[in-house]
Amino acid sequence: MMTLGELNKFVIHFIGNKNNGDGVSLSDSLTDFKKINDSLNHLIINSFKFDELFKFEFSTNLDLNPVYRFIESTFDNPNNFIEQSKNIGRYLYDKSTHPQIKGGELCIAYFENCTLNNEIVDCIGFFKSENKDTFLEVDKIHNGFEIDSKKGININKLDKGCLIFNIQKEDGYVVSIVDNTNRLNAQYWKNDFLSIQSLKNDFHQTNQFLGITKQFLTKHIQEDFEISKADQIDFLNRSVDYFKTHQSFDKKDFEEKVFRDDNLIESFDNYNQSFQKENDLDISNTFEISTQAVKKQAKAFKRVLKLDKNFHIYIHGNRDLIEKGIDEKGRKFYKIFYEDEN
Repeated sequence: MMTLGELNKFVIHFIGNKNNGDGVSLSDSLTDFKKINDSLNHLIINSFKFDELFKFEFSTNLDLNPVYRFIESTFDNPNNFIEQSKNIGRYLYDKSTHPQIKGGELCIAYFENCTLNNEIVDCIGFFKSENKDTFLEVDKIHNGFEIDSKKGININKLDKGCLIFNIQKEDGYVVSIVDNTNRLNAQYWKNDFLSIQSLKNDFHQTNQFLGITKQFLTKHIQEDFEISKADQIDFLNRSVDYFKTHQSFDKKDFEEKVFRDDNLIESFDNYNQSFQKENDLDISNTFEISTQAVKKQAKAFKRVLKLDKNFHIYIHGNRDLIEKGIDEKGRKFYKIFYEDEN
């Protein structure tokens, strides 16, 4: 869990799209934040989730990651804040080349005495505003009211952001990110600009393993086995139910309870190993299950049996209550058993 500390420094730059030649406008002085302190806290607290965390990375040496270097210099000497914030702005501009990236204000903040997992640390935040909302402003005048429209930043929705906590420096710090913009250009913030990778915590392990299981059951299993759609959904249900009803994950126990067949288990093992190797993952065979990751992944596990354009059957539980067959006219059918009708 995280609690935000005291906002100590704040600066705003404008970063355009380099591909369009928008340029940048960099501030030489700090921005007075007294009037927006509460609004900024509201924006951060409502935008960031701290289940999935990241760290800076670089294939050979962390010092070759520019943003990591700028942040390190700022944490080591907060008097470098404005200078390093300009370096961050220039580097973001260099990475803003996708034609769909919008220019916008880049706010950079320095917080003191934040709490992350019961440790008190400083934190640096980046917040980029790419989309403006229209607000109506009402003013009292001598004989009534006047109204005008203005464009500004919505304090309930952050376009792009990251919080970097001064902890685990040698491993790349601890980073939380937000990216709510078009997925066609979203990767530039996480990969091209920040160059971060997921921390291998319980959330990451749970999220990744459920993702691999879903891929196996929806994309691969029918290549090796002749299996009905109802059985496929049953495996999906059992997978999610395992994670919902256990606090700890054990791969061998999971496979025996979900697949219940040596050939299926072997096929899944091969797929799991291949997928992790191709995607540079390293998931343990045992870990504590993250309930937040289960909630996130469960939404992606589709449990709908679609029959032509006439029927959708939602299968939530007991596979034994649905039977598949073909009648004397060659028509396919499902027989469903139930006790109550609502």
